[in-house]
Amino acid sequence: MTGRRGQVVRQAILAATLTELADAGYAALTIDNVAARAGVHKTTVYRRWADRESLVTDAVLEEAATDFDIPDTGDIEADLRTGVRSLAAWLTGPVGTPLVTLLRSDASRLPGLADAKQRFFAARSQAVRSRVQSAVECGQIPVGIDPMALLTTLIAPVYLNLLVLDRAITPNDCDRAVQIALSAAQAGLLGPPPSCRHEPVGIHP
Repeated sequence: MTGRRGQVVRQAILAATLTELADAGYAALTIDNVAARAGVHKTTVYRRWADRESLVTDAVLEEAATDFDIPDTGDIEADLRTGVRSLAAWLTGPVGTPLVTLLRSDASRLPGLADAKQRFFAARSQAVRSRVQSAVECGQIPVGIDPMALLTTLIAPVYLNLLVLDRAITPNDCDRAVQIALSAAQAGLLGPPPSCRHEPVGIHP
């Protein structure tokens, strides 16, 4: 029971940290405010994290591991639309919003956040890789597509709107991103980087 309660307390503190980031930003974030929002004493926070940098880094790493999946209904365009729409909804929802706020803030320079961003995109890259492989096998997109190139083409408009333009993402924005990415893939514009083109064409594990 103690272990389970400890995990509940940990999750409450990490969630409070992300919410505090969304409301106040990294510069104004304090352990006292996080503790108050989580409903615990500040010593409870300090027992687990030595400072706010380690607390913020852990909070982001936790969310970076959030599952991301793309369905496989046999229709690659519909499946990618579902995936991009769900990503946009997550990024603008109660959990993703603090992450976007963090990426805009001075906290984005924290050393541990580089790892968090790598993990965040690695998980999403793997989901796209699996779906691309299936689409290649079905003949829906040509052999030789680079999954990372497809992923970046898909999500670039989402992050441009959120991080640069500060503009809401609409379902039409997501659908247009999918259409552009698939058109580029089918035109052979999303192959491997030039340094890799001497290798056999195909999806690499």
